[in-house]
Amino acid sequence: MRWLLERGGPIGRFSQSVLLTVPEGAGLPRLTDALQAVLDHHDMLRSRLTPSLELDVSPVGRVHAADLLDRRDVSGRSGTDDLYACVAEEFDRAVGRLDPAAGAMVRAVWFDAGADRAGRLLLVVHHLAVDGVSWRILVPDLKAAWEAVAAGRSPQLPPVATSFRRWSMALGRQARTPSRVAEAELWRRIADAPRAPLGLRPLDPDRDTAATTRSLRLTLPPETTGPLLTGVPAGFAVGAQDVLLTGLALAVADRQGSPHVVLDVEGHGREELAPGLELSGTIGWFTSLYPVHLDLEGVDVRDALAAGPAAGLAVARVAERLRELPDQGAGHGLLRHLNPDTAAELAKAPTPAIGFNYLGRFSAPGTAAGEPWAFAPESSALGAGCDPGLAAAHALDINAVVHDTAAGPRLVADWAWPEGVLTEPEVRALAESWFTVLTALVSRAGSGAGMSVAGLSRDELDELTEGLD
Repeated sequence: MRWLLERGGPIGRFSQSVLLTVPEGAGLPRLTDALQAVLDHHDMLRSRLTPSLELDVSPVGRVHAADLLDRRDVSGRSGTDDLYACVAEEFDRAVGRLDPAAGAMVRAVWFDAGADRAGRLLLVVHHLAVDGVSWRILVPDLKAAWEAVAAGRSPQLPPVATSFRRWSMALGRQARTPSRVAEAELWRRIADAPRAPLGLRPLDPDRDTAATTRSLRLTLPPETTGPLLTGVPAGFAVGAQDVLLTGLALAVADRQGSPHVVLDVEGHGREELAPGLELSGTIGWFTSLYPVHLDLEGVDVRDALAAGPAAGLAVARVAERLRELPDQGAGHGLLRHLNPDTAAELAKAPTPAIGFNYLGRFSAPGTAAGEPWAFAPESSALGAGCDPGLAAAHALDINAVVHDTAAGPRLVADWAWPEGVLTEPEVRALAESWFTVLTALVSRAGSGAGMSVAGLSRDELDELTEGLD
């Protein structure tokens, strides 16, 4: 959250959204009561950004669902394009009504298709109150609340074991512990790592904004995505994110001609940083962001690209680097933003040119066609929840997600960059190179030539490097 407030530019529209299929004749009163139950249950949905840049939570019952939920009659609209246009129009209007300073963190629109057709429910929540994992809590809670209301019962939602307030206070204490302060040396080393420039010029926060950002989407087919998520991690004894970052590091190293790749990585941030914290039912923005130095010194990048033995070494090197980071990198944000003794020095570190975020696996919109409370087929009509004047975070941002479809899992990668810093052909070449490397890793693991890196020391990895040289 502090990272967002430091970026520069407006943040009123900065949000996440879902479009859900809802039962026929869902009814505005029942949807309102269900949304009210969710608002009362989850504190962050009732929060307000104060002038002192703190979040103040309103008491239960103070925020009224009836003021947040609109109805749009689409009963006479049968064409798909017509509904898409209607959803896009209402999405833009809902996002424009968000105002964190006024406590307007949530907007919703019910697309009423009539008593005999499934409607749609749009939920827009400001990013200060929600993250990607939160939707796995929020949507089931909303479904359960509506089903209770429809059955004439009072909604009884699963308890929230740890409030976001308690979590936030724990972060402040954790940032000052001796073990966490000692971790600052690790982040200093990463800040000092060599890095090659990316793009035609440095980022300019006044010039490089969301309005000047361009995007590109590439999709990896199921026949490659499937083994990429299963066989490759198993073959190399690493996680799926290790594999994705290895492929990206090799692609970037090949394009920039340097074995040193430094990038920002996003994590879910819900780490067990203190005893007694249980976040499985808590809504809020927990995301962590931390720099990583992926050192491929001594790795034959061209051999790795061709699915040679160096591919296994690259996976080992990247996994070893990621394994060095305590608590999945969550400590960087603590020391960078919540400890005044370490914040100033870490703030001087240059921002990595590349940002990477792997969101995990979700059912693709429309996969469960017609099933209530599933992602609706028209979800692609939702635009970007972002203010045009918000400064770009990186020269290049990659957001990857796996969509489970009827044909199998597909890796979908969205690439975004400010116009004038990079060009579309440059980004496309890098994106295609990443997919080529991931395909090579699938081939390497499929040949039975994987390499387990679990438990290997840095000296042992160096010996492997020498052996392959």
